[in-house]
Amino acid sequence: MQQEFRVDADGAAIACRIDGEQSNGPWIVFSNSLITDLSVWDDQVEVLRQRYRILRYDQRGHGRTGIPPAQPTFGDLAGDVIAVLDHCGIDCCTFVGLSMGTPTGLHLYSRHPQRIERLVFSDGQAATADTGAATWQERIDFARQHGMDAVADRTVKRWFGDGFIASGQAERARRMMAGIPLEGYVACASALQNYDYASVLPTISVPTLLLAGAQDGSMPATMRRMSEIIPGAKMVEIPDAGHIPNYENPRPFNQALLGFLQETEARSITQ
Repeated sequence: MQQEFRVDADGAAIACRIDGEQSNGPWIVFSNSLITDLSVWDDQVEVLRQRYRILRYDQRGHGRTGIPPAQPTFGDLAGDVIAVLDHCGIDCCTFVGLSMGTPTGLHLYSRHPQRIERLVFSDGQAATADTGAATWQERIDFARQHGMDAVADRTVKRWFGDGFIASGQAERARRMMAGIPLEGYVACASALQNYDYASVLPTISVPTLLLAGAQDGSMPATMRRMSEIIPGAKMVEIPDAGHIPNYENPRPFNQALLGFLQETEARSITQ
């Protein structure tokens, strides 16, 4: 089963794709990071499509989704997910958020917990870091001055290990990043300047997995602290990977994700 379609969400036409071999399999929704499109999840789809129905979508101003008519908040970005779920008739799903997908998922859970069966967060934070507003403003200013090719070059160096870049494996990601419209990048980067969902963490009552690339700076430590606040959460570091470990080192990422899905499904059956 493959479907590509668009969903109107408050003036934005959200580009979506469904994959999966099972017409009645459990739903998994993947939410992208900044400056990527839904193809960043290709390696996960390959290992999950036999058992699950997979819904991917492009964030506002990314991929084939249009540039937002106004500056989006994480309330807007979570609202896009609800609009897509409603369009597809999905009552409940496992939500997987990468980087920016983490605050999107936290807002979503805070407002619609009954729609979430499990949460998976990768390389994302519950709140803007103390210096985050200034950091994101510098990146926005750089993008406006130098363009998205330069942003892509700089982001690849920040996100991936030297060996991965030297092997040429980061080139597809660089092209993906360079193809994101400037205003789409700016819109979502601005949303990252000021958000705080730390208070949501102790309220989470669904099975939760946190994943972090071991080479993603302070992110593993940040996510480990998050895992200690979320009741019953599990934390896994992905070796030899930076900010998007599902892309840079998909095998251990997929093993951790699939193991979590299978373990929590078995637990729900026996309860």
